[in-house]
Amino acid sequence: MVNFERTEAQIAAMVAQKVIPGASYALIDGEQVIERRVGVAQLQPATKPIWPHAVYDLASVTKVVGTTTVGLQLLAAGKLDLDRPVHDYLPTLPSTTVTIRNLMTHTSGLSGYIPNRNALGATALLAAIQQLPLSERNRNHRVVYTDLGLILMGLVIEQVYHQPVQQVITERVIKPLNLPDATFDPDPQQAIPTTYTEATGLLQGIVHDPKARVLGARCGSAGLFASVADLVRFSRLMLGQMTIPEVLEPETIASLYQDWTPNHHLRRSFGWNLWHRAAGQQPVIFHTGYTGTLLMLDRQRQQALVFLSNRVHPVANNQQFLPARRRLIAAWLADTVTKLPL
Repeated sequence: MVNFERTEAQIAAMVAQKVIPGASYALIDGEQVIERRVGVAQLQPATKPIWPHAVYDLASVTKVVGTTTVGLQLLAAGKLDLDRPVHDYLPTLPSTTVTIRNLMTHTSGLSGYIPNRNALGATALLAAIQQLPLSERNRNHRVVYTDLGLILMGLVIEQVYHQPVQQVITERVIKPLNLPDATFDPDPQQAIPTTYTEATGLLQGIVHDPKARVLGARCGSAGLFASVADLVRFSRLMLGQMTIPEVLEPETIASLYQDWTPNHHLRRSFGWNLWHRAAGQQPVIFHTGYTGTLLMLDRQRQQALVFLSNRVHPVANNQQFLPARRRLIAAWLADTVTKLPL
């Protein structure tokens, strides 16, 4: 087992420096797994410890565990064409130039703010998202990370299956993978809380993301709650340590570890971000979530980091957390850099 000394020291420092209340995490090295819990589950209105199999609001990690995985299933089955306009599948989208590839690599050029967004119902919010302006200058040429692409992918999936995207993810990812705790409808008592104020109380078992709260089962960008055990099992699939063809074929998984942007130079895979190592080495795929979640996968070295925290509790602090997360990523990469397969 690789010594993940830097990684564990950084996580401990994040708790000690009160950047996060606590964390549940796992370090995978081949067949070996270290799982730990540090800190506490909540600070307000009372301190509570972290418990085994606690589920965390994954926030945007939902995009890669759920929506991207289903999108890859459809591409592999020939039910979606990567470079076909989204409009062909979703006629309510005015643009006839944005493609499935654009949505899955954040290169669509769609962006903008929706006035009174949180006051809209699900149908009105989805309609407003589809009417947002398109920058043809950015389309295909720039990665602009937003929720929009994966929300629209959720609608495409809905058109194919005639079911809300979160129901499809449950049937086509969570159940066949046999994830023990993952759900879009958690028992609040099993969920690590996110925000707290005296006025609104504790947000626990309810998705933190405002758009996801409005869209409910139709949201493909956030909404999934899961435990470390769930993401360890998902990581084993993505590292090729187990084969479940009804979720993803090994060839499809292997294809993720490369640049899939339109010009193949923007360092983005389908859904996942890419961290390129030295020349000739396979990149790491990773994704973060606003609530304090992180999943990093190195298929070449057979290693992974599952990091779940509720850094938004009782309130978010980007100024402290974002640099600390960068240090955590750097620590894990440094811990893993020396190991290569024979």
